[in-house]
Order: sequence, then structure tokens, then C-alpha cells
Amino acid sequence: MKILVVDDEEVIRNALERALISDNHEVTTCGDGLEGLKAFHVFRPELVVLDIAMPGMDGLTVCRRIREVADTPIMMLSAQAVTEDSIVEGLNAGADEYIIKPVRLNEFVARVNALLRRAQMVATDTEQGYNDGYLTVDLHRRHVYVKSVKKHLTPTEFKLLAMLIEHAGHVVTQRDLLEQVWGQEYVNDIYYPRVYIAQLRRKIEPNPANPVYILTEHRIGYRFEKQLPGSVD
Repeated sequence: MKILVVDDEEVIRNALERALISDNHEVTTCGDGLEGLKAFHVFRPELVVLDIAMPGMDGLTVCRRIREVADTPIMMLSAQAVTEDSIVEGLNAGADEYIIKPVRLNEFVARVNALLRRAQMVATDTEQGYNDGYLTVDLHRRHVYVKSVKKHLTPTEFKLLAMLIEHAGHVVTQRDLLEQVWGQEYVNDIYYPRVYIAQLRRKIEPNPANPVYILTEHRIGYRFEKQLPGSVD
């Protein structure tokens, strides 16, 4: 896979490049945000790794610019501990994933590959999608519409929604979500489902504070409830 790494610290940039090349990926690296944005349009990577804190154009700005034109998976590198607030900020910018510096290279490569797998998810032949007139989800084309307006979902958000729809009417545990959506590497990141579900609700629910599609089963997991056509305004 073609991967773009953007980080102003040369030592980190080179270490990530070597690790990805050892895992048989094709890698291009850049030392600042503006250079990275230009490289994105030329290199056309299948995944972007972005440092958040860079001089000039920071990672979040680069992420927003990429999201204006592409759904390419984006992993953010953070020098600070990942909190729910930082994840929400990144999600609002369009990021799919966070990893904390200093980066453990084996974990980094594992998470890169997990994110690539999520982005390549193919819908099953038995389930075409969902449509009740208000919410439309085309699993094969990976499109989501709310009241006929297309909504942008990151690859992770889309896979999360697709999994909930696939198990509509049944509770999916937080652990199952972590394993099936994020990958085995994430089973201890228990805050991930809560943060991503909240973001997903903001995009598809008529009233995110009083959801009708994605319901919470306290301390267990989440359930997608199908709605009758015309019942949601």
C-alpha cells in the first residue's frame, strides 16, 4: 500500500518509513504540513500518517484539507496522551485514528494495517444496506445520506455503522466492536466506541441527544434499531 508520512521530526519520520517499508508498503515522507498536502495530491496514498503539532500548517489543518477532496484513511500522531476531547477534535477534522508518541513501531505498523483493513471493507452480498426514507446507507458504494443529503463518514465510522446495521435489533458488545471494527490491537481502548458512537450520532440522528437509530445498552454495548419508512423526520 502507498502511505504518506508527514512529521517535522526527521528521526521519527525516518523510523516510521523504515518500519512501513519493512512491512512491504511504499512510503513517501514530508517534513511539514504544506509539503505533505502537496505530496498527497501527487502521490495519491492509500493512507496518511500526520503529526498534529507541526510549524506552519499543522496536522489538523492538513487533515481538513484532505477531507475536502478525499476519504483516504488518516492516522494522527500526538505527542500528548490521547483524551476523548482530542479524539473528538480529530474526528471533527476528519481523522480516523490516533497514536501517541513515542511510537512503538510494532504497534504502529499493526494499527496502520488494521486501519487499511477497515478502509477496504467490502459489504456482504446478503445485505445491500438500509433505507427508511430519512437515513439511507449503501454498503456497497459506501454512501450515507440523511434526508437525501450525503454525509461524509470516515472509514472507521462507516465500518462501525455497517456492523451495527448488520446486527440490527441485537446488542453488539463494546468488546466485539473493538475487535471487529478497530482490530484485536484495540481491545483495551474502551473509550473508542463511546467517542465514535457520539460522533456518528451527530451525523445521522435527527436528535443526537435522543437517538432513535443507535441505542445504548448501559455497560454492554450498542444496538441499531430500524425505523418504519416515514416515521423519522
